[in-house]
Amino acid sequence: MDAGFEGQSRASPDITARRYRAFRLRVFAATWLAYAGFYLTRKSFSVAKVALARPEHGGFSLGSMTLVETGYLLAYAVGQFLAGVAGDRFGTRRVVLGGMLVSIVVAVASGCASSVVVMAALLAVQGLCQSCGWAPLAKNVGEFFSQGERGRVMGVWCTNYAVGGFAASMLAAAAADAWGWRWAFWANAAALGGVAFVFWLWQVDRPECVGLPPVEEYTGEAVPVIDPTETPAEEPEGSWHVVAEVCRSPMVWLLAAVYFLLKPSRYLVMLWSPLYVSERLGTGAVTSAAVGSMFDLAGPAGVLLGGWLSDRVFAARRIPPSVLCLAGVAAMLFAFPALPDSALALGAGFFLVGFLLYVPDSLVSGTAAVDFGTKRGASTAAGIINGCGSLGAVAGNALPWLVQRTLSDGGPVWGWVFALLGASIILAAALLVPQWNTMPAVVPRQASRS
Repeated sequence: MDAGFEGQSRASPDITARRYRAFRLRVFAATWLAYAGFYLTRKSFSVAKVALARPEHGGFSLGSMTLVETGYLLAYAVGQFLAGVAGDRFGTRRVVLGGMLVSIVVAVASGCASSVVVMAALLAVQGLCQSCGWAPLAKNVGEFFSQGERGRVMGVWCTNYAVGGFAASMLAAAAADAWGWRWAFWANAAALGGVAFVFWLWQVDRPECVGLPPVEEYTGEAVPVIDPTETPAEEPEGSWHVVAEVCRSPMVWLLAAVYFLLKPSRYLVMLWSPLYVSERLGTGAVTSAAVGSMFDLAGPAGVLLGGWLSDRVFAARRIPPSVLCLAGVAAMLFAFPALPDSALALGAGFFLVGFLLYVPDSLVSGTAAVDFGTKRGASTAAGIINGCGSLGAVAGNALPWLVQRTLSDGGPVWGWVFALLGASIILAAALLVPQWNTMPAVVPRQASRS
């Protein structure tokens, strides 16, 4: 669609500026919608759990549901590492569209499944499909927006998974309530088909693909490098050299460790909150999903605040706002079991946890990944960080079952779960404190905004 622009001679500054603004808006919209869309087929099983736990719909036990989710998360973690490298090597478009299309097919098949074994196998394949989203899409944003503006831009962009998670839960819950639990899969798969079509129409991998200059040339900013001893020319786009440099970066692996400790809290709430609310309040699928989704609903405000703070208050440093919000998350998690037994109190608690947690979540997995991986290695960096985070999500998903098995006397399972999550968040914050002022290495470039 845009291939005719490739190799086009440089246009006048005014035309270049207009075209840059247009393609920025187009790519931003396409990538935002794409990642929000991935949640449509990701959230179906968490909503269907409420019905599947009943004997008439299969009587899935806590252990069997944990098995299904664990297989999904392990596949998702492995896929993140692979998709991250693939995004840098082959480009965002191919990886994301392929993942979406297979995800739709798997979701339709999941709605036809009835046994734990079949559901576990399908959800594992779904995990591989879902991993094709974040890393390549984050790279795509980095190609069109430079480091000095990236905090605010990605603050807005990272609302995709908060809005996507909330919308996916509501659509799946409404479909399940109206037509049965299988429609939690089928309705969301149909919606993702529409998203894939829009992405195919609008998305472009890089400014250079449509005859535009690199983003640093357009903005006149310094050019970030992965290795401070090298120049950008020594780190060519799509090369194994760049992939290897990202894999050797100490900062990327530190962020990966932090995300490993942070992700259990986010995924436990995302995957288990409907069942937790149902058990604590005795509510049905729609009310339980709505209360738990307050966590997702708070996400957009949190990521917007985090992006603004990191750019405007902390001069493009991503670590300070992450540390401050992690401290607040830990306090809330320790206090959560003491909240009153009401939908209002639990909804408010999930909202506050989501608001605080999404600040470091978006900065560590998105903005900082692109910063320290640079646009040339952003997909690999995001894949490593999110892959390790997904391993943490496996632990978070299994935590209720593990605590239940450990407490042979039938003690307060959820009280211990929230305490362990709080401890993990404190450790994540402690790892980041020494990096308070750390910034990516840059090579100055003499250029001005066109």
